[in-house]
Amino acid sequence: MKREFFVNGRTELAGNHTDHQNGRILAGAIDLGIRARVSANDRKTVSIRSDGQGELEVKLNQLSVRTREFGTAQALVRGMLAGFQELGLKIGGFDATVTSTLPSGAGLSSSAAFSVLIGRILNALYNDGKIDPVVIARVAQRAENEFFGKPCGLMSQLVCSLGKTIYVDFKTREIETVEADFASMGLTLCLTETGGSHAGLDTSYARIPADMVYVANLFDKGVLGDVDPEEFRSRGWDPANRPVRRAMHFFDENERVPRMRDALKAGDGAAYMKLMNESGRSSEELLNNIVTSATGDTKLAEGLELSRRLLEGRGAWRVHGGGFAGCVQALMPSAYYAHYKSEMEKVFGAGSCREIRLV
Repeated sequence: MKREFFVNGRTELAGNHTDHQNGRILAGAIDLGIRARVSANDRKTVSIRSDGQGELEVKLNQLSVRTREFGTAQALVRGMLAGFQELGLKIGGFDATVTSTLPSGAGLSSSAAFSVLIGRILNALYNDGKIDPVVIARVAQRAENEFFGKPCGLMSQLVCSLGKTIYVDFKTREIETVEADFASMGLTLCLTETGGSHAGLDTSYARIPADMVYVANLFDKGVLGDVDPEEFRSRGWDPANRPVRRAMHFFDENERVPRMRDALKAGDGAAYMKLMNESGRSSEELLNNIVTSATGDTKLAEGLELSRRLLEGRGAWRVHGGGFAGCVQALMPSAYYAHYKSEMEKVFGAGSCREIRLV
């Protein structure tokens, strides 16, 4: 008997590169995601067939990290199985057919959603559905970090696993569900895929947490979330220093997140868009995760500049997710969306701009 599973993708709303420093984030599950039809097997093997990705197979007695698998779905399956096993949870074989509505490279956390999907399947088939979604999220993060080779924080996995819009303070471990509905404010949220490649960007991504940790270490702390913001700001920093600018971004963004949460909860679109633009400028000017010398790709920067020209004075725009390539996130009066979409697609291609809805 086959069973159906679905995991939502996620969109980051606030907290750009704050989660890995024990900071705060605001992010929402969206109406796009990954679906699977699954049946248990007794072959001690996980076998998955997916559209456009072919087939993969992982044996339950072969669960060590394989660096040659970095960046592959097979690595995520192996990592989830290993994580469950190390926690003393039950694992078993299954056959699955997987389909996805998450566009590749759009920053909607397809790897996190896929990892959580594997966790949900193992939970339902072999653990009576008793595993807490937060535990599944933490196993998924480890699978991405150690088996997939992605030094990510926990934000994406938490949102995908909980399937809601959430505010998280990773320092206090507070998780708050947020009722969010841009449509009721007369606003449309969208993402534009600018077409830049994420290939060759691992070092650029890794430098961001490394730079932040470097500054935290100057205060004898492991991450910036444990550094007192006023103590940081009281020092005479050189603003030309890249780790310093990134630390400045962290503290500013970390204080902005709860204000964006409160604006969202209050249905105050004007206040939310003002803060969203502040977040975008901070990412561009302080975090510097728009263009990297590693690839010289300027498509994301072009998308942000075009969005500025189209939306200044009427909407908001920011980099979505890790940066350096990928998507522009924009929010605007719904009546203006058709024009924005048309203008963005003239540059980045038909279908590159799409509305996304929080669930």
